[in-house]
Amino acid sequence: MAGAGLIVFGGLPGVGKTTVARQVSRELRAAYLRIDRIEQALADSGELPARPMAAGYLVGYELAGDQLGIGLSVVADCVNPLKITRDAWRAVGNRHGRWTLEVELVCSRPDEHRTRVQTRTVDIAGLTPPPWDRVVRHEYEEWDRDHLVIDTAVTSAQASAALVVRQARALADSASTS
Repeated sequence: MAGAGLIVFGGLPGVGKTTVARQVSRELRAAYLRIDRIEQALADSGELPARPMAAGYLVGYELAGDQLGIGLSVVADCVNPLKITRDAWRAVGNRHGRWTLEVELVCSRPDEHRTRVQTRTVDIAGLTPPPWDRVVRHEYEEWDRDHLVIDTAVTSAQASAALVVRQARALADSASTS
């Protein structure tokens, strides 16, 4: 891609973020950062008195900044539930003079979302995904700015990834001609 940038995925657990984010990362040959993996590694270290809350995001911001700083695009896969986390990701891109594409995945069909949460397999050793009752009670603030919203109940993972890739390439092309 001509101009490197930051693609940040957000959305409740079970909406398809990891599936789509990995596909986007592969297509764009971008660095892939998964906050769940960072948080699990921190927990597995045994050095923290409790499961990390903000630490995974703070590590993610720094790793993303390193990748952007050497000219690589980054795909960040996280719940990104709060304005403060969204602002922090955007600040990382701005600090490195890179574009940022914010993507929120939703699943508009509660029954389908619940089934996904209850039947998904975990690919990170030691990670216990939240049960459905915690997913629906998850703190998740409304977005306060324009961003790309994709409903995975009506859009396949492949089509979702293609949409994100198109948007990212347009931003990269725009940045390289500026």
